[in-house]
Amino acid sequence: MSPRQTAAAAPASADRPFVGRQRELKELRADIIRAGLDTLSGRKQPRGRVLLIAGRPGSGRTALAERLAGQLTREYPDGVLRARLTGADGSPVPTERTARALLAALGAPVPAGAEEDELTAALRAALNGKRALLLLDDAAGAEQVDPLLPDEPECLVVAVSRGPLTGVPDVRPCALGGLDKAAAVDLLEWYAGPTRITCDPVAAGAVVEECGGQPAALVLVGGWLAAHSKMSVVDAAKRLREPPPAGRPESAARPLARAFSLAYEALSPTAARTLHLLALAPAGLADAHVASALAGCSLTTAQSVLEDLTARGLLRLEAPEGEGGVLPAQYRVPGCLAPIFTALLQAQERPAETELARARMLERTVRQLYSCRAVTERDDPAVRRRIEQLPRPLRFPSARAAEEWLLARLPALLAAARLAVEDGRLDTLARRLVSALTRALTAHLGPEAAAPELYGLHQLVLDVARRCEMPLEKAAALLNLGDLDARAGRTAEALERYRQALDSAREAGDPYAVSRALESVGAAHQELGDWQRAADWYRRGLELRLTRGELADEARLYGRLGAVHAYAGQLTEALRDWRAAAAACRRLRDVPGHARALGEVARVLEHAGRPREALRTYQEAVECAQQAGDARLEAALRLRLADVLERAGDVPGAGAQRQAAEQLLDRAGRTPSQDGVSP
Repeated sequence: MSPRQTAAAAPASADRPFVGRQRELKELRADIIRAGLDTLSGRKQPRGRVLLIAGRPGSGRTALAERLAGQLTREYPDGVLRARLTGADGSPVPTERTARALLAALGAPVPAGAEEDELTAALRAALNGKRALLLLDDAAGAEQVDPLLPDEPECLVVAVSRGPLTGVPDVRPCALGGLDKAAAVDLLEWYAGPTRITCDPVAAGAVVEECGGQPAALVLVGGWLAAHSKMSVVDAAKRLREPPPAGRPESAARPLARAFSLAYEALSPTAARTLHLLALAPAGLADAHVASALAGCSLTTAQSVLEDLTARGLLRLEAPEGEGGVLPAQYRVPGCLAPIFTALLQAQERPAETELARARMLERTVRQLYSCRAVTERDDPAVRRRIEQLPRPLRFPSARAAEEWLLARLPALLAAARLAVEDGRLDTLARRLVSALTRALTAHLGPEAAAPELYGLHQLVLDVARRCEMPLEKAAALLNLGDLDARAGRTAEALERYRQALDSAREAGDPYAVSRALESVGAAHQELGDWQRAADWYRRGLELRLTRGELADEARLYGRLGAVHAYAGQLTEALRDWRAAAAACRRLRDVPGHARALGEVARVLEHAGRPREALRTYQEAVECAQQAGDARLEAALRLRLADVLERAGDVPGAGAQRQAAEQLLDRAGRTPSQDGVSP
C-alpha cells in the first residue's frame, strides 16, 4: 500500500471509549446476512448490501459505524474505505470529490479532471471482484450515497445519516437514540474518573437524564468534571438544569448545547478564543501550527490548548499518521459541535479579526508548503541557505518526512485552497497558497501522480484570475488545464482550453504565453489527425519564435512541422522542415538533437524512395550519436540503418549493425522496444 493510500484509508479518529450499543451491533450484523428483496424474488443481488445508521449528530452514530467496521475488518480483506460526505461547514461534499478520494485509497488510477459519472463508474469498476467495506459518514441524502454504491455483491456499505435514505432500495435504518443508563454512566465515568461517579450514582443518573443519554453531551460533562476536581456530579446536574439565558435560540435548551455551554464557560480566555477560531480550520482539521496562527500565540501554547480541549471532549485526536506516528498530532472539530463553533465565532469576533486570523493561517501554510518543497532541493546551496533561514518548527528533517506531512495534511490543504478562493477577500494569499501547494505536490509525487489534485488547483487559479481580471494568470491556468485534458484523452476539451488561453495571452501581450498557446493548439489538431490545421498553427508559432531568435524553440517547432507533414504524406515539406531542425540543433551545438533530426531526415528520404541518401544520412546520424555518447539513441539509429541495409540486399551489413545495437542496449540495460529517436 502506497503512502497516499495509507493516508486515505486511515481510521477517522484515534481510539476512544465505546460503550453500549450491543443490541444495535447485533442487529446490524444480522442485517448483513438478511435476505434482500432481490434474493426473495429469486434474482441475484445486483449490489453490495447497504447498512444505515441514522441519528442526530452527537448520538454516537459515527462511533457505532467505526465499531462495526472494526469488528468486520477480517471479513473484508480488501480493506475499509472511509469518506465524509458533509464538510466542516455543513455543506455536502461533491460526489466527484468523494469518488476521487476513494479511488486513491484503492490505489486505482484517478482520471484528472474527470466528471462525476466517469469517476463513479471507475470506482465501481475498481471494486469489482473485491470484498471491501465502505464507510460513508454523515450523508446528507440518498443522492450522495447512491452513485457510490458498488456493483460487487461481496462489498458492504455502512452509511451514516441523520435520517432515512429514501431512494436507496432495500435499506432498513438502525435508528439511534440515547445510550442506556448503564452505558451512559460508564462513558461519564471514563472521562470524569470513577470516584465521584461511584460515590453518587443517583447524581450520575440525573446527569445522564439531563443529557438525554447523548454520548457527545456526556463526554463534555465528563470532561468538565475531570477539569474541576472540586466540583461534584450534583453540581454538574444542577448546572445542566439551569434554563438558558433569555434571548438565546430554542436550540440552546437541547442537551448538547447545554453541555457545551457548561464546558465552554470553564475555559480560560486563551482556550475559549482558540476554540471558536478553530471554526476556520480547513476541513475541521487543525494541528499546533494552525491553532497557533489562528490565535496568534506560540506553538507551545497552541499545542497545550489543543491537548486541553481534547481532554475536555471539545476536540477529537486523529489517528497517528506516518511511520510510528512521528508527525505532529492532528485534531478534528467534532461534526456535532462545528455549527456551535461557527456561531461563537460570529458572535465573539469582529469580521476584521476573523479575516486577520484566516490570513495568518494561510501565510503559515504557505511557508510550510515552501519548506516542504524546498527540502527536495537540498543539493542547491541557495535553497539550503533559504531553508536555514526558516524558523526551526517550519523545517522538515528529510524529504520523506515532508512527503508524509504533505499526504497526511492533503485534505486540509486542499480545503484551505478552496476556501481561500471562494472567500474572495484574500486573493493574493489564495494564489500564493495554490501555487505553493501545486509545486509541493509536483516535487513529491511527480506531475502524473499529482494530476488529479493539480487539475482542481489550476481550476482555482482560473477562478481567481477571472474574478480579478488577470489575463496572463488566466492564460497560464487554461494552458495547464488543457495539458491535463490532453493527457487524459479529452483532446476536444483541451483544444477549446488552448484557444481561450491564446485569447487571454494576446490580451496580456505576453509573447511567451502566445507562443505556448499557438503550439498547444497545433498539438491538439495533430492529436485529432487534422494535419493541415496542425501545420498551420505550428507555422504561426514558428514565425513568432523566429522573430524572437529563440533557437531551441525553433528546432522543436521545425521538428513538429516535419512530423505533421510526414503524417500528411507531404514528404518534400517534411524533408525541408527536418533539415531545418537539424541545422538549428547544429547551431545550438545540441549533438543528441542533431542526431535525432538527422535520423528523421533519413526516414523521410527512405519513404521518398531515395535509399542511398537515406543510408548516408543514417550513417551520419549514427556518428553524431556516438559523439553525444548516447548509447540508446545510437542503438535505435543502428537498428533503423540495419533495416535499410537489409532492404538494399546487404544482409551481412545489416547483421553487423544489429549486433552492435544489441551490445549497446545491453550496456545501457535497456531493451530495443524502449528506444526511439523522434524528438
